[in-house]
Parts: sequence; C-alpha cells; structure tokens
Amino acid sequence: MKRQFEALIWVALLLAAVVASFSWLKLDFVALFAGDGLQQMHSYAASFFPPDTSTNWLRQIFHGSLETLAISAIGTLLAALAGAALSLLAAGRLGTVAKLLARLLLNALRSIPELVWAALMVLAAGLGPFAGTLALALHTAGVLGRLFAEALENAPPGPTRALREAGAGPVAAFCYGTLPGVLAQWLSYTLYRWENNIRMAAVLGFVGAGGLGQMLYVTLSLFQQPRAASVILAMLVMVLLVDALSAWLRRRWG
Repeated sequence: MKRQFEALIWVALLLAAVVASFSWLKLDFVALFAGDGLQQMHSYAASFFPPDTSTNWLRQIFHGSLETLAISAIGTLLAALAGAALSLLAAGRLGTVAKLLARLLLNALRSIPELVWAALMVLAAGLGPFAGTLALALHTAGVLGRLFAEALENAPPGPTRALREAGAGPVAAFCYGTLPGVLAQWLSYTLYRWENNIRMAAVLGFVGAGGLGQMLYVTLSLFQQPRAASVILAMLVMVLLVDALSAWLRRRWG
C-alpha cells in the first residue's frame, strides 16, 4: 500500500512537471493546425516528390554515401583506440590521480555535442570530411572511454591476479587475464556507437563537415526538394543496412 501511494505521488509530480513545462514554454498546438498551416505543410511535403533519380545525381549520392560511411568508420575507430587508452587510466590502473584526470577529460569530451565539436573543427581544419571525422572521434572517445572503463572495473580480478602470482608482468596479465573478458563488450559498445555515428555523420554535413549531410543542406538551401528527397532516402537505406550489419556482428561476437 505504501509503494502504491509513493507511485501515485511520483505520477502526480510528473504530470505537474509536464503541465508546468507546457505553461512555461507557452506551447500552442492549436496554432499548428489553425488557418492554412496544414495546407502549407502538405504543399511543402508534396514538393519532395517524386525524388530526383537522374543518373548523375544518383552517382553523386553514392559518393556522398561512401564519404559518410568513411567519416563514421574512421571517427569511430579513432575514438575506440583513444577510449581504450583512456579507459585504463579512468579505471584506476595507473593510480588515483591519473584516474581523476582521465575521468575529467572523458566527461569534457562527451559533454560537448558533436555539432559543437564539428563547428570548432571546421574552424581549425576547414570545411570537409576531416572536420567531421575529428568531431565524431572526440565526442565518441569520451563516450567509449567511459563505457570501456566501467567494463574494466566490473571485470573479475581473479585471472589477472593468478597470472601476476605466477610471475607474469602487468602487461601480460592484462592482455591474457583482463582483456579477453571485456573485449566482446568493448566490440559491442564500439559497433553500437558506429551505428549512432552513421546518423550523426549525416547531420554534421549541415556545418560543412562533408558527406550526405552537406548535400542535404545545399539542396534544401537551394529549394531543390526532389534532390533533397533522394538524399534523405539514401540516408534511410544506409542507416538500415548499417543497423542490420552491426546487429549481426554483435550477435556473432557478443
């Protein structure tokens, strides 16, 4: 009875928070459907059809898709390598001071969104896929480093301790005692983040980071809706294929 009463209190607080949020933000959903709003939305959506399927444009979309895949793959790989190195520090393998500094760095990397990193990298490295790759690598390194460190902290210490007592060095004890127990989890985290980075790589093009996102931004800016529709469909197909591939790899290696 006490738990039910507490649950009702929490539900009432959540409902009150939602009502307060609507009031604070002054959201007016009635205005969305008032006047000719629906007609304008329908007219704009209809302008995207039929998509542009000309050979030259599809060829450009194919190259843009490859560029987006390359940005996400290289960014994720760099992030996994950096995250693995930082996770050793963040898990306390090299002392308390190194642990605190590594955790502070990981928090800083992942607290800054990819779009902000991309804007900074565009200023530093110029427009193009290099800026997008660096932006994905920096943010994802913070995410993966934290996840890798938690996996190391939860790894059973028995195998490593046994190897150390048998005379193995710290590197050998880690490689043969700890790493085999966390490697599958690390790979699963990396593949999941690669899925997310595929979508984000497409978005980063809006700040000039290359790939399909940049093509979508240009076509929308020039009011070329049929071409934009083709880019959106290419994004959808690419994300579905990568999601299926990543899920299959996680099942096989998990």
